[in-house]
Amino acid sequence: MAITLVNPSGLPEIGAYKQVSVATGTKLVFIAGQVAWDAEGVTVGAGDLAAQVEQCYVNVGTALAAVGGTFEDLAKLTVYVVDWTPEKMPQFMEGVARASARLGTTTPVPPGTLVGVAALDVPEHLVEVEATAMLDS
Repeated sequence: MAITLVNPSGLPEIGAYKQVSVATGTKLVFIAGQVAWDAEGVTVGAGDLAAQVEQCYVNVGTALAAVGGTFEDLAKLTVYVVDWTPEKMPQFMEGVARASARLGTTTPVPPGTLVGVAALDVPEHLVEVEATAMLDS
């Protein structure tokens, strides 16, 4: 495996992700921000943060699979959420859990950054997920 996830002593342990990832593979993969579009470009879950998070993570999984990767190859996630408040965390984590169940993987826990934004490219989009991965081949 090209990714080792670490929680160094001296940094807080965050349940949703690890603090550090060490990438040692040979192929660096950058995945464009994924929004809640299905394969036909139709928005999934209008007005439903959990449904949109689920679709975004499924789309990341699809992109990873297309290049021979899985969630275990993720080095970093960056998530943008419209009008973010901490009260939205349960909905966000529900979407992640549902995507993990659909993909048959454990909850992805590489280092991550969640950024609250005023808007995304399409008004009905509530979340966008960018990913960086490292593959062995």
